[in-house]
This record gives sequence, C-alpha cells and structure tokens, in this order.
Amino acid sequence: MTILDKIVANKKREVASAKKRTSYTVLEESEYFHRDTYSFKEFLLDPSRTGIIAEFKRKSPSKGIINDKVRVSAVTTDYAAAGASALSVLTDRNFFMGRKADLVKARSVNNIPVLRKDFMIEEYQVIEAKSLGTDIILLIAAILTPAEIDNLAKLAKSLGLNVLLEVHNLEELERSINPNLDAIGVNNRNLADFTVSVETSYQLAKHIPAEFMKISESAISDPETIRHLKLEGFNGFLIGETFMKQPDPGQAMRDFVALL
Repeated sequence: MTILDKIVANKKREVASAKKRTSYTVLEESEYFHRDTYSFKEFLLDPSRTGIIAEFKRKSPSKGIINDKVRVSAVTTDYAAAGASALSVLTDRNFFMGRKADLVKARSVNNIPVLRKDFMIEEYQVIEAKSLGTDIILLIAAILTPAEIDNLAKLAKSLGLNVLLEVHNLEELERSINPNLDAIGVNNRNLADFTVSVETSYQLAKHIPAEFMKISESAISDPETIRHLKLEGFNGFLIGETFMKQPDPGQAMRDFVALL
C-alpha cells in the first residue's frame, strides 16, 4: 500500500467512528453551520492580498514533525496580517497531527476564507466541514471517482461552500472537471511517493479551463516561483512547509511576502 492508500483506509474508519459519536442533526446545530461563507475567488483576486493560501501543518508523512511548538490562533492571524488570501488548516490527526479544533480556532480569530485540508471521501465530512466554520473544502481526484466528486461538490455548493479540486496529472484533471468546482489545484507533490516538482503546475496550466481559478500547491519556497506561476495564469499558491518549518511561521511569511 502507498501512504495515500493507508491514509484513505484509516479515514474510512475515522469517519465511521465520527458518525457514531456525532449525528448530522448535532452538526447542523453548530454555531457556524448557518454562517455565510467567504468567497474564495473574491479573496484570491483581491489586489491588496498576495494570492497565498498559507497552511498550518504540524507534521507530514514524508517529513515527520515540522513544527509542533506553535499555536494555530497565533500563526493563522499572523498569516492573515501578512496578506494571506486564505488559510489552510490540516484536520487529519493520524498522519498530520491535525485537529478539527484547529480549524474552529482559526475560524474564530480570522476574517478570511479557511480551507479544511483533509481527505474527503463521504458526505458526512462535508456537513462536518460546514459545522466547523470551513469556507473551502478540498476534493482530491486521486482518491475519488468522477461520480463521487460530482456528488460531494454538489452538496458543498448547496451549503454555500467553495470547492477546490486537487489533481496531480492530466488524466486526473480531464476525468474530474466539474461545473460545481470553484478552483483547480495542481499538487506538485506526488501523493504516492511524496516527491515534489513545481514542473507539474507548468505542465498542467494550459489544460485547466479558464472558468476555474488555478492554484499551485506545494514545492513553493521561492518568491520568484510565484512570479513565474502568475505568468502561467495561476491565481493562488498554497504554501505550508516553507513557513511552518521556521520557529516563527508568521514572520517567515512576512519575509517571503516582502520579496514578492
């Protein structure tokens, strides 16, 4: 099994357990469930912001612990103040040391869109995402069929959520295009072996239809890379490890943005 296979197998068990603990009714009664979500597109295209989707991530399967010494509320507010267009918060516990409570904390202290970074495989997780204060959900083409993407995206849109589809190659992109998507993210990290190359974004850029916002994810550690990606039509840039591996991720982002 690849790491991705293991993550998905564990996620199925995790979701089954969550369903037993917390009903749909309880999720729909949460304080955030009926809030109006922020527009991902509006914040990404705001000229006063950077286009950066700044990620809070303690650990990854490939790198191990990246930074488990900082607080999500402090880091995410620093990210927002530094010009982040959106925040990405990991909620997978087993492989990334994420917590659903991290997303709730980030939501409570910020006024920009928040992406729930997780492995979404069931409708329950979409409802749960809304209840946590999420604005954007991530659908990963590598673990979903076109029918599943269609179903989850339709549900998300009915709840007012923004939808980011993540692809790794042309085959995933072509089979997964869906009118209920807001943005298409090219993950420069191969989820089977976790190698990274920003060339993946350059290769797929021209194949992404113009009606979708283009996001480049991972392997971005140099402001010059963002300048090149913008020339290829990319609107957003998901950056996590570059900032999180520093003792002060917020300051790391401020230093990065100063060079843009």
